[in-house]
Amino acid sequence: MTMQSSLNQLISCQGDYDPDSLPVEQARKFIRQFLSPVSATETLPLKAARGRILASDVISPLNVPSHDNSAMDGFALHSRDINAGSLRIIGTAYAGRPFSATVKSGECVRIMTGAVMPKGTDTVIMQERTQIADGIMTMLEAPKPLANVRYAGEDLKVGQIVLQTGRKLRPADIGLVASLGIGEVLVYRKLKVAFFSTGDELVSIGKPLGEGQIYDSNRYTLYGMLESLGNVEIMDMGVVPDAPQALEDMLIQASSQADVILTSGGVSVGEADFMKQLLEKLGQVVFWKIAMKPGRPLAYGKVGEAHYFGLPGNPVSVMVTFYQFVRDALLYLMGQNPVPMLPLLKVRCVEPIRKLAGRTEFQRGILFADPSGTWQVRPTGNQGSGILRSMSEANCFIVLGDQVGNLPGGAEVEVQVMEGML
Repeated sequence: MTMQSSLNQLISCQGDYDPDSLPVEQARKFIRQFLSPVSATETLPLKAARGRILASDVISPLNVPSHDNSAMDGFALHSRDINAGSLRIIGTAYAGRPFSATVKSGECVRIMTGAVMPKGTDTVIMQERTQIADGIMTMLEAPKPLANVRYAGEDLKVGQIVLQTGRKLRPADIGLVASLGIGEVLVYRKLKVAFFSTGDELVSIGKPLGEGQIYDSNRYTLYGMLESLGNVEIMDMGVVPDAPQALEDMLIQASSQADVILTSGGVSVGEADFMKQLLEKLGQVVFWKIAMKPGRPLAYGKVGEAHYFGLPGNPVSVMVTFYQFVRDALLYLMGQNPVPMLPLLKVRCVEPIRKLAGRTEFQRGILFADPSGTWQVRPTGNQGSGILRSMSEANCFIVLGDQVGNLPGGAEVEVQVMEGML
């Protein structure tokens, strides 16, 4: 099924579809239809695997723990002797140095945490609940039968799936795999993402500004957001002027090297926006005007075999559309399963909000705890799509659905917490 035929099917099933104003959730679902995770893999040593995505299940080759052992320092005895009062100490069991003899009725063994339970014992009494004198252990309080013992396979059993394909490996996962004696894992290769900015008015850092020119900030915010995802081989292709041949050459070059192409600028309606015609020439693309603010102009499609996301040129719009559409798509493409959603919270907004119904808005907000520890939010102020400072100050989006209009101060709102901001 081509992108256009799928779009036609979507339109036929969606009576209220407006090609100039696609709802946010429909846009997300439409993008997901065309995503297939990378399949190429590589084997990495554990120390190099943090943050990578597992390409096969990790299976336990042994029981964890591998033997019945003591959960604490104390004395190992048999449960039939828990009411005996006093028992003779016949030895000590250390972690890594088991007590080899069999413990008989009326006897006990001093045992350290993690030590193998001696033969003839099934219960451990804490040393704090005993008194020792002349080789005799007296119980100050009788333990419960089978107390304080960790059994073989209690944590993991031989053949059990420990970590599943699609998991992003965290430090704790690395330690867990190491505890099984496994030294390397199979992971998906990194996703290759190329990006560039378009516009005659853009100048790279380090060059002087001419009249009407501005420094290109979008490539830096995109680089930072891509880097924060991990598992991405990032290709910064620079700034491309609004010239059809230069844009075409760059799209062809990027599509030959990358799995995904991101551009900022050149996808809105305007005399100098050549991207639409170029994309129709080079691949399959559906242009959307999303019913959202900021970030209304957005393009998604393919250039050759590469997925293409055409983001708006305004700095705030670039970040909002990245978080709402590109982030999840990239995580899915790199093999992460399930894709972790950005946290959503319902909190009280301490200031009034101005908004028109009919579209979804992602206003920048500051999530904070009041003196009582209750989470609240306030807007950052000017919500213009060119106010990059508002994104720097914000740590969340205040998510306002299309049915929501103006809200008074004190209203409950939904906030989406941005990664790494709290």
